[in-house]
Amino acid sequence: MRHRNSGRKLGRDASHRAALFNNLVTSLLTYGRIETTEAKAKELRGFADATISWGVSVHELAAKGDKATKEERAQIIHARRMARRTVKTSTALDRLFSEIGPHFASRKGGYTRLLKTRVRKGDAAPMAFVELIGLFQPSA
Repeated sequence: MRHRNSGRKLGRDASHRAALFNNLVTSLLTYGRIETTEAKAKELRGFADATISWGVSVHELAAKGDKATKEERAQIIHARRMARRTVKTSTALDRLFSEIGPHFASRKGGYTRLLKTRVRKGDAAPMAFVELIGLFQPSA
């Protein structure tokens, strides 16, 4: 029985699953939209929203710049370190705190959108796009 056991295992052990979601979140923050299987996409939303929340929580403090107090700078550093657990590139981390955090400042959650797209030809896996709401501009 799976009582109180949440989350999908996706055929991976715990460390492989953690690495998978860290990489997916990093790609989502870098590109704004990624395509993956529907099961991975549904699980990814929680990880992405939790990571984006770190950028949203300190966006006002980061806007102060040099005028921030010592305690406020410590909060910013703490948020960056916590986000760094998931986000694996400095480019994506900088984008999280400079663009994505301020963009979602007025929202209380629900930063991602899941769009079901197609069935993959090789294994008939249902595919889906995961995108950041209001940030993704499709290229022509």
